[in-house]
Amino acid sequence: MKPTHPNSRRSFLKHASLASLAASLPLSYAAANSEEDSKSVTSDRGNRITLLITADLHAQLNVHDEFFWENDQAVYRKRGGLSHLKTMIDRLRAQNPDHTLLLDGGDYFHGHAVASLTEGEALIPLLNEFQYDLILPGNWEVVYKKHKMLYDMGHATAAKICANMWHEGSEELIFPPYWTKYLAGVKVGFIGYTDHLTPKRQSPAYSKGIRFAHADVNVAKYIQLLREVEGCGIVILMTHMGLAQQVGLANNPAVAGADFIIGADTHERIRVPIEGKYAKVVECGAFGSFVGKLDIEVADGKMKNYQYQLLEVDPELYPADKKIHQLVNDARKPFAAELDRVIGTTTTPLVRYFVMETPMDNLITDAIQWKFKPDIALSNGFRFCQPLAVDPKTGKAAITKEFLWNMLPVDSEAKTGKVTGKQLWDWLEKELQNAFAKDPSKRFGGWFVRYAGMEVNFTINNEFGKRVNRVTIGGQAIDLNKEYSIVACEREGDPDDTLCRIEKVKEPKRLGLLMHDVIEQYLKQHSPVAPKLENRATATDFPPTLLTQLQGTTYEFR
Repeated sequence: MKPTHPNSRRSFLKHASLASLAASLPLSYAAANSEEDSKSVTSDRGNRITLLITADLHAQLNVHDEFFWENDQAVYRKRGGLSHLKTMIDRLRAQNPDHTLLLDGGDYFHGHAVASLTEGEALIPLLNEFQYDLILPGNWEVVYKKHKMLYDMGHATAAKICANMWHEGSEELIFPPYWTKYLAGVKVGFIGYTDHLTPKRQSPAYSKGIRFAHADVNVAKYIQLLREVEGCGIVILMTHMGLAQQVGLANNPAVAGADFIIGADTHERIRVPIEGKYAKVVECGAFGSFVGKLDIEVADGKMKNYQYQLLEVDPELYPADKKIHQLVNDARKPFAAELDRVIGTTTTPLVRYFVMETPMDNLITDAIQWKFKPDIALSNGFRFCQPLAVDPKTGKAAITKEFLWNMLPVDSEAKTGKVTGKQLWDWLEKELQNAFAKDPSKRFGGWFVRYAGMEVNFTINNEFGKRVNRVTIGGQAIDLNKEYSIVACEREGDPDDTLCRIEKVKEPKRLGLLMHDVIEQYLKQHSPVAPKLENRATATDFPPTLLTQLQGTTYEFR
């Protein structure tokens, strides 16, 4: 076939169509750059771009315990703290001051008491003090509802992007789909995507007024637009979709032309970029414990080489930034007395990093079962909350009200109902599909559901509908025809007869007690507690200490 001449009518129409798309966007969508942005770079570092990346901070203000997996066992170290993170970022920026961007991948405004009690507002001045260049809404940015998400994000001085969140009932995107920046003589384009499954993963009411779609509905269009109309020599996707979905996207022909996928959501710690068929994938941990540093060497207007590092935010190496330290104290001060209140103790670490079963959620579901005496107590497969390590000197750790907010940053009401054994079995199959679907686009970012009163054995690599091998309830094999009582958190916006994504629950009833009160009452009577892995969830093909949903690569969480 004869190649199409650059000036042919076909080529003209293609470029005209893309140019029309760019022109139809509001000015912020078209990502117009100032004259200063486009000036040529005169620096000894003029051929290197540095991207500093945070994600899933979950509003964690202070230094905290962090979990590492070394030699097949858990190790805990002090990491994070916004004041220490700021010092670290300032030092990293100083290494390449003219050509460094600071990016955040979402879930910034939720996950800590100060965030929840102020609906994210207390975090705004802290975010702005970091002088982020670009931010992405995560799946938890919707937790305070659409209006508040727009307020919190809108008061951030950073640019915002997301190409798959629309105002419901229209074709108008909520945020600009992309953003561009001249650095080191090359134009870099960023396209943003958040998890299209957000309305199913979380309380449906959170996402009211927002329509989502998978990234593949328009990513190819925007990559082409950035390459051919905006003239970008480097194209990067910023995504908050979870590592499995992000690797799936990197193997999707729709992203041909992208260089990197900078991911978030599942708190994974990529130390060596994962090579997909069409793009490379990184994800940079969570809770302000890590910073991703991506150095890109450029030549002739495009990427020539790169180096990526996952750096730990070690408070011993990076002294607290005084201004951020004061801002953190100011934000926390109205709530400090209540947050510092000790509500219990534990003699084992409270950790939530395992995919199938976690000590932290065993504590929560044990408390639910103790309080309400159902056959089965349920908790969603949350990931947020840094661990709480035990003091080696005392053999204990104090559980504060602040830490309870970290475990459950939404204080939901308890709700009960009755389901048959068949409903439970089918629901478990759906939950296993949500966590381990062979099609990455169908995987929820959360882990497998958690429970007390029930033991489940399954095979992760089996097909949908064939994963569950056996279920016991109260020590007895499940009876598919028997009705069992369950208690879980009420999810705002769910139908009345839906509980923890189980549909058509009989006799649904709100119990008039919030989960924080349940946990506090339990700890008051049972401290010190000692939750641990108890084989409530076991797989025939993976160990109980499984730490990632992603399979089929060399990646290991550590």
